[in-house]
Amino acid sequence: MPENDPWEYSLYIPNDPRAVTVCRRTLRLILTMHGLIGMVELAELLATELVSNAVRHTKGPAALRVRWSAGGVLRLGAWDADPSPPEPPQPFDRAVDREDGRGLGLVRACADVWGWQPLSREGNRGKYVWCELGAGPAAVGRTA
Repeated sequence: MPENDPWEYSLYIPNDPRAVTVCRRTLRLILTMHGLIGMVELAELLATELVSNAVRHTKGPAALRVRWSAGGVLRLGAWDADPSPPEPPQPFDRAVDREDGRGLGLVRACADVWGWQPLSREGNRGKYVWCELGAGPAAVGRTA
C-alpha cells in the first residue's frame, strides 16, 4: 500500500482498564506497519488519554479509531456510549500535581487540533473525542 493512501482501523473494547493497554499496543503495531514509527510515542500517549477517559468515565463499551488521511494527518479518536460532553481541559501546567484531570489538557497541549462531537445512530447515543497529528516537518520535530 503506498504511503499516501488513506486507511482506517477501529478497535472495539469492553469497559475494562486492561483494554487501554490493548489499544496502546495495537496502535503501536498499526503505526509501525504503516511506516509511521516517528509518530508512535506521541500517538500512544494521546490515544491512551482518550481511551482511558472513555473507559474510566463511562459504563459501556468503547472504541479506538485510527485514521490516516492522504494529506498526512493522523486522527486518533475514542468513542464511548455516554453522550455527555467531556470535562473542559484544564491547562496542563495547573493540573500537573493532580492525580486526575490532566488527560484532555495533555491532548490539547500535544495535538495539532482536538475536539469532540455527540453521536446518535439507530437510537444509540454517545460521543467521539478525537485529536489530530500532522506528519509534516513540525510534527517530526515535535515527536523527536
